[in-house]
This record gives sequence, structure tokens and C-alpha cells, in this order.
Amino acid sequence: MAIDTRLTALLGIAHPLLLAPMDLVADGKLAAAVSTAGGFGLIGGGYGDEGWLERQFDAAGDTRVGVGFIAWSLARNPRCLDLALERKPAAVMLTFGDPAPHADTIKRSGALLICGVQAVAQAREALACGADIIVTQGADGAGHACSRGTFTLVPEVVDLCGDVPVVAAGGIADGRGLAAALMLGASGVLMGTRFYATVESAGHPDAKARIVSAAGDETIRGILFDIARRNVWPAPYSGRVLRNSFSQEWEGRETALLQRPQEAERYRQAREQGDFNVAAVIAGEAVGLVHDIPSAAEVIRNIVAEAEGRLGSFAQ
Repeated sequence: MAIDTRLTALLGIAHPLLLAPMDLVADGKLAAAVSTAGGFGLIGGGYGDEGWLERQFDAAGDTRVGVGFIAWSLARNPRCLDLALERKPAAVMLTFGDPAPHADTIKRSGALLICGVQAVAQAREALACGADIIVTQGADGAGHACSRGTFTLVPEVVDLCGDVPVVAAGGIADGRGLAAALMLGASGVLMGTRFYATVESAGHPDAKARIVSAAGDETIRGILFDIARRNVWPAPYSGRVLRNSFSQEWEGRETALLQRPQEAERYRQAREQGDFNVAAVIAGEAVGLVHDIPSAAEVIRNIVAEAEGRLGSFAQ
């Protein structure tokens, strides 16, 4: 059985699987690999590094991809959106902030507007802005989110959105997760952690190895690592990462960490050197379902096959 949904029809893709636009990890190579395999790749626009963004569009070549931005950061450098739209992406995803200032520009360009939300109220705002696709992200996922869990938030947003496709994100890394998301009413899934641990991912090899070896219990959510890198996000967002020696040293002592500016330099050096005893590996609870580092195409093939089997067995 083929998994055809409103999402696959709207995006013109074979499989309802989207790459999360992970900052510095979802580069042009990975986005192109996901799209070539029948999913949809989103380049991580992150905090708005124009040079990096241009290089990643170059790396993606003629492959049909999209791009994702952190909305509150994009507001500080809207030139990044102009740069991206010059490359004619199939879609632009805005998450973590108000999409309204950029929505009309994106839609006039011919790109689809994807809005990432972490609460029902945000979904209402996204619909009012004309979102073509809504990604509903639970707190069990990697990186920044709010407090809601994926399993209850997704159907609540689905009920609100009518014919607008909803994509589930957070804690999904295999065919069981895709099948479950479809049963909740979603039209597909967006995955970060699973694609982080792939051959094409721009993630550091040691970070990938830590994802493969970790269990879901080994993640924490908070602002500890945002404080360490002096990049604290606006409320109500907090980030999920893997525990490490740095978190053991400072967890519960965030106020003290704020008063130790020298730790920011230590953290910066650790990131540059790939020292993940100090630097954070941004990964979600789905690490417990990730046991290898295959190609992006293998990930998609395996997930779709497993989901088809699960859905088929219940359809009999």
C-alpha cells in the first residue's frame, strides 16, 4: 500500500516524511538526499548566517528543497528570507515566533508556507496567516519547544485545522511513529534526530555516535545550554539535548552559570573542537529508537515499509 496524504499531494512528494531544518545539521547535502529519496528536505536557516545559507543552496543544486527559519531570529535579519526566496525554494518553514510579518512575502513568491507550532493558540495564528502546512511539535522532540507532548497536541491541532495538512513532530524516528501519527490524523511527520544520525548529515561524527548509543532517558529539557552559549531564547521555549558532563556540573545551578561568563568561552571552544562532554548534542527522546547511521534514503525506505506493514495489518 502507498501512503498518500494531503501532504504528499500538496508537496508533490512520494512519502510523507519531512526533514527538520536543524541549524548547521540539515545542510544542502542532507536536504537534497531526503528530497531525492521521496521525502522533502528543509535546509536549516537557523539564526541567519547568510554565507552558510548560500553555500547550502548551492550544495542542494537543482534538487527541490525548502528552507526553515527561527522566526524571532529572522526578524533581526530579514535579508536571509530575501536571499532564500531568490533560490526559489518549494516551501519556507517558520517556527518559534510570529509568522505574520513574513507570510505574505513567502506566499507571493510562490513558495508554500509551513508554520511550526507548539500550542493550539499558535496553530490558530498560523491559520490566520494563511499557513499551507502546519507542523505540530511536541516537547519530546529535540531542540526548542514548549511543554505539550506530541501524542495529545497533534489530534487537537488536526481538529482545528480542517483541510490544512498537519505534520507531527517530536519523538518520531521509525515506522511505528509514522503510522501512529497518521492514526492521530496527521498527514505526515517531520523528523530531526533520526536524520541527524545519517551518512549525509552535517552533524559531527562524535555527535552522531552519541545519538546512536543514547537512550531516551538520557535527554534533558531546559535552558542550561542556551545560557552556556549566551543565546537564551524568549519564553516559553526551552531546549532538549543529551545529558553530558557539563549538564551534570551545572543542572539546577543555572543562576550561577549566568554569573560565570568564562564558561561561555569554554563552551564555544568545546563546540569548535567537537568536545561533547561540554558542548550539547541537540537530540530528542527518539534517540532510544536510533541504533545506526544509515543513508537518508535507507531511513525513508525502512520507515515507509514499516509503517505500511503496521497500517496494513490493522486494515485487514
